[in-house]
This record gives sequence, structure tokens and C-alpha cells, in this order.
Amino acid sequence: MIRARRTASLFRPRWRRSFFSFNVTEPGDSSDSSFAKSAAYRAGEAAATSITTLLMLAAAGYCYHEYYQFKVIHDISSAFEGGIHPDLQGYLVHHQQARQKISDDSSTFVYRDEQAKLNQILAGEITGRYFLLVGEQGTGKTSMLVEAVRNVNGFNCCWLEAHADPEIFRIRLGEAFNFRFAENYIGSLFSMRGPRDTTALLDIERAFQKLQVVAIKRFKKYNKPLVIIISGMHLIRHNDDGQDLVELLQQKAETLASSGLATVIFNSNDYWVYQRLKRLSTRLEVLNIRDLPLSQACDVLKSRRKRYWNQDIPDDTLKSIVNLVGGRPQHLNQVAQHSDMKEKVNEIIQREKTWFLNHCALLGTDMDDDVMEYGKFSTSAMLLAKALVEQERRLKSNSAAAQHNEDYGCKDGMPELPLWFARQVMTRPDYIEAYDHLNIFAVDAKSHVRADSLPMMQAFREIVNTPGFDEQLERSIRRVAAIESLGRTREIVAKDLVLKGAYKISTTTDGFKLQLEPPEQQDEEELPCNTIENGFTALKLDIED
Repeated sequence: MIRARRTASLFRPRWRRSFFSFNVTEPGDSSDSSFAKSAAYRAGEAAATSITTLLMLAAAGYCYHEYYQFKVIHDISSAFEGGIHPDLQGYLVHHQQARQKISDDSSTFVYRDEQAKLNQILAGEITGRYFLLVGEQGTGKTSMLVEAVRNVNGFNCCWLEAHADPEIFRIRLGEAFNFRFAENYIGSLFSMRGPRDTTALLDIERAFQKLQVVAIKRFKKYNKPLVIIISGMHLIRHNDDGQDLVELLQQKAETLASSGLATVIFNSNDYWVYQRLKRLSTRLEVLNIRDLPLSQACDVLKSRRKRYWNQDIPDDTLKSIVNLVGGRPQHLNQVAQHSDMKEKVNEIIQREKTWFLNHCALLGTDMDDDVMEYGKFSTSAMLLAKALVEQERRLKSNSAAAQHNEDYGCKDGMPELPLWFARQVMTRPDYIEAYDHLNIFAVDAKSHVRADSLPMMQAFREIVNTPGFDEQLERSIRRVAAIESLGRTREIVAKDLVLKGAYKISTTTDGFKLQLEPPEQQDEEELPCNTIENGFTALKLDIED
């Protein structure tokens, strides 16, 4: 009996006792209501857990995103706090050492009118404009900017060096603004997509948008605009990419200047930057930095010679040296540091002469036709150098005209020509930018062309006054013209005439007829057929009256 009960229990349906069995229940069973309540509770619990997880994830992502945006604004704002930017540390170390070696005599410092204006700009006293410093290399533009930044201890200003590659420019701009272009953004962990990969110009646009937010907050707090210094604008390539970059920077400079939130200062050695900014400028102000005048250059040379060698130089010697080397601070410093000043002056002149000849030497009648472009480049440069030397002779012969003539003036010991006239002399409008980039000729903000420096002008005089220069220049010009003529000439060879044949020309009502007369000494079989299909035997030309 016991065995039978155990056997029956083995075949008893266990699904009746299962919690998840809904299909088979005995009538009157009360477990179905409790099971339904338990299933609904578990489903609600799972749904609540999922919703809570999603809400927590969304809240964490939102909080991180807001924190990241706050951190970006805070980092950019910290870039304009007091202190010198790392890019300026190298300049300021040398600047401070030079100032420590100088005595308290104020004559040792070279203060210009532009320096006082730059100090006002960096202090936030001049607003509503953006500025372009243009001048030859070595005139002291960077030193003036460094001095102005030092006076305010880098407060409310940042500094960056331009570059030809837009990607490198983007990196330097990010370092100056303390902006990472969302490269450290980890919002993807919360399924939040960050800024998409894009070009350098769009990244620069984003950086200026963030800068504008920072500028508004700092203007409300300090009531002063930010100052952004972009040095070396001439390093940007003069092509489509470079034009787009300059246009973007100018648009931002115009917008920030019009609102008074920031002042942008561009620094360039080449004229093409001013020529490009002039097209769309409404608030642009140009500061033309030139060489020091004679009296100030003599004072600078005297003070620096006293500092380096503790020597007092007579005024006559100072004037004679400055009349040769000019008022370029770079050259004056090199001369003052050398033991023999006159030897150093001659070395600088020969260096400039060698630089000019290395790029623009005349090749004469032996010039190969493959280097015709170089021939044009060199002859144009020599024509312009000759025109400047001749202009200097005319001005020296008529000193009264030199004082009243505005177009053909002679300042700082160097003659000048208007840009339009210089292009007429060269017969080329495009080479002047290349000469300016090579530091051979210089174009100022008033569109006047001159030698890049007084030593370069001395080199022009020596080259033009060399015996046989005019003949060599004329031979080079004729050779260039001959090569161009060969390029425009097409040679047509009549094969029938080469075979000692002849052509007979007869007039017709429609025009005239050209027919071949074969030579008599050749056999008839060897002669070409006198047909139109031959292409050389009979030719009919129609000429309209």
C-alpha cells in the first residue's frame, strides 16, 4: 500500500504547484489572485528600476555636460588672468636681462610714439578698433608689444604666433585661449555625442565663440576689453586656405571691436596682409613701424656702445655709421656689440648684397630657356633697384623738390616710389609681394616701395654703379624677350620644297590655286601624286575680300 502511494505521487502533475502556471487550475482555487498581484509587482519593480537607471544616467550625463561647459569657460577665463603667457616667457627673460643691465638713465630706452599708444591699448583705454602693426623685419614691432604686455603683467591679454599650416595655428590658438576643442570630452560614456570631427577653421570658429562668452563676463566684471595679439601674420600662406583664415580672423576682430569686448592686434612684416585686410575693414587702424630717425638712431647707438664696451663715440663717427647702416634697431644692436663698428657695417652691407644677388642675379644672353621665369624675376628686381638709385640721384640734385614732393619722397636716407609706378617699372604687378617676402623691397602702409633697409639700398648702389651693369641688364631683357618670342612662334615646313619642288600659284574666280610643280630630275614614280589627298601637292585657299 505504501509502495502504491509513492508510485502515484510520481505521476502527480507538478505543474499544478508551479508559480508560473496559469493555464490549469482547479475551480475555486484562491492562488490565482495572489499570483497576479505578485507578477504585477515584479513587472512594476523592473520597470521602475529601468526608468530610475535611465534617469540617473541622463542626470549624470547632463551634470557632466554642464560641468564641462563651465570648465571650458573657466579655463578660457583663466588664460586672461594676471601672469605672462608661456609663449612670452622667452621674450621676457631676455627683455628683463637687458633692462637689468641698463642704467637708470632714461636715454638708454627707445620710446616711440607708437609705444605709448600700444600701452594704452593693452591697458584697455582704447576700444572699438583693431590694429595692424606693419613694418620691415627688425624694426622692433615685437619688442614694443612685449614691453606693452610687461607693463600690464599679461592681464586681460593673450599672445599667439601665427603659422602657415592652419592645423598648427589651431593648436597654438587653443594653447593661447586654454581651449581644448572638446578633445577631452567623455560624454560618449553617457551616450552623448560630442562635437563632430571637422576642419581647423571650424575649430577656430568654436574657440572664438567661447571667447565671446568669456569676454562678456570679464567685461561686466572688470569693464575692460580683452586683448588678443597675433604675431607673425606674414607667415600665413598667401593662397586660398590662408585667405580663408585671414578672413575669419578679420571677421572676429571686427565683431569683437564693434562690441568693445576685445581688441585684436595683428603683427606682420609683409604688405599683403594689410592689402587683404583693407578690403573688408571698417574699424582697422594701421601702425606703420619704420626705422628710427637719424638723431634717435645716434642716441641708441651711443647708449648701447656705452653699455657693451663702455666707450664714448664722437658724434661725427656716430653719424657716419648711422648714414651707412640706417636706423634699424636690429642693425644698430649688431654694430654696437661688435668690436670694430665700421667692419661690422661693411659686413652687413655685403650680406644684404649677397642675399639680393643670390635671388636676383642677371644671367645675360646665356640664360637657358628653361629658367625664363627666373629671368623675368631677376630683371624686374634689377629694373626696380635701378629706378630707386636714379630716383635718389634726382632727389639729391634737387633738395627742394625732395622736401615738397609727396609721391617721390626720400625719408630716412632711402628713396621711395609709389606702388603703382613701381609696377610700371617692373612691367609685372605680382612680383612685388615675393620681393617683400624675401626682404629685398618693402612696401609700407601708404603703398610706397623702397629698399628693405639702408644696407640693402647701399647694395643697390654698388650693383647699379658696377661697370657693364646696364649692358648686362639689357642683354638679359633681350634674352627674355627672345625666349618669349620663341614660345609664341610656330614653324611650318613645306616638305615639297625640301624635295626641291616648286609651287605654282594661279588666280581663280573663287580665290587662287596653289599647285605643285615637281622637280624634273626625279623620276615620275618617286614624285608624290598631284592630288588633293596627298596634302602637299595641290592646295586651294579661299580668301575673302
